[in-house]
Amino acid sequence: MSAFKRKRGGQNQVNKKGKKIKIVADDGNEPVDVEPERQNEFVLPPPVSRGKWTNKERVLIFSSRGINFRTRHLMSDLKTMMPHSKADTKMDRKDKLFVINEVCEIKNCNKCLFFEAKKKQDLYMWISNSPHGPSAKFLVQNIHTLAELKMTGNCLKGSRPLLSFDPKFDKEPHYALLKELFTQTFSTPRYHPKSQPFVDHVFTFTIADNRIWFRNYQIIEEDASLVEIGPRFVLNLIKIFQGSFGGPTLYENPGFKSPNMHRREIRLAAAARVREKQMVKEMQKTKRTEAKQDLEKDVTADVFFTPAEEKPVHIETEAPEPKVAKRNKHKAFKRQRMVHR
Repeated sequence: MSAFKRKRGGQNQVNKKGKKIKIVADDGNEPVDVEPERQNEFVLPPPVSRGKWTNKERVLIFSSRGINFRTRHLMSDLKTMMPHSKADTKMDRKDKLFVINEVCEIKNCNKCLFFEAKKKQDLYMWISNSPHGPSAKFLVQNIHTLAELKMTGNCLKGSRPLLSFDPKFDKEPHYALLKELFTQTFSTPRYHPKSQPFVDHVFTFTIADNRIWFRNYQIIEEDASLVEIGPRFVLNLIKIFQGSFGGPTLYENPGFKSPNMHRREIRLAAAARVREKQMVKEMQKTKRTEAKQDLEKDVTADVFFTPAEEKPVHIETEAPEPKVAKRNKHKAFKRQRMVHR
């Protein structure tokens, strides 16, 4: 502390709240002694390292056994972005969820992000205010981590983020509760020992298709544009509970469909398509067999038939004249020649 209490040119010592400076005129003359309200004095804010850390929010981030590599990388990305977070070993599947409250108490954490894996393909996330609640359960979909996206954005490690929420969060009561829960969980406390005194990225929570879309953007100083950093994921709300990891249900999403039901509908649709193809093949086969049968009567035989004209009946009453056989002159001449010989 002695390094922060050195005197500078006979001025007053620097206190914890800040220091006062005087603005000298352009001609170099000292300011005239007037009333303190009229002097050109300004109070500079204290440095970040001297600020008082009052918000003691700590977030415990851990998971159950059976998670895949993408979930593990997502957890490491969240720990990197949230300097006020803590980690713990994986929880056994046989343990009940209310045991997490005891783990949070041991770790001195009052917020918890718990990732629960089921069937090695479905990922659920719990956000809880330990130990009194409330808590919310989500289905995590479309996960993309920092190493996977390869975005061009970048931010300082440990810097404080801005939280941007969709206007729909203020219209519904359950969304307003989630907004407060997200604000207390993802916002870095001011003057946290591991945080940096900069605000250079934004966490956005957008509601679309009855889901909450999480994005992380960098703030560019030149034109205040945004460049995505990552990670990104989608939260599908299932239930909101009054207690921490249990208790009475405050809200249940009526449009939620479990992954098992979704996969079952896909299988049923595929089976229906296969049955339809088989029926079409059987119908074609029966048509071909019916076409090969011999028909006794041709239906199209009388299409081009034209009846002949009727002729009058002629009855002959007299006998016909006998026909006279004509002799061949050449043959007679030949016989005559033979006789003369």
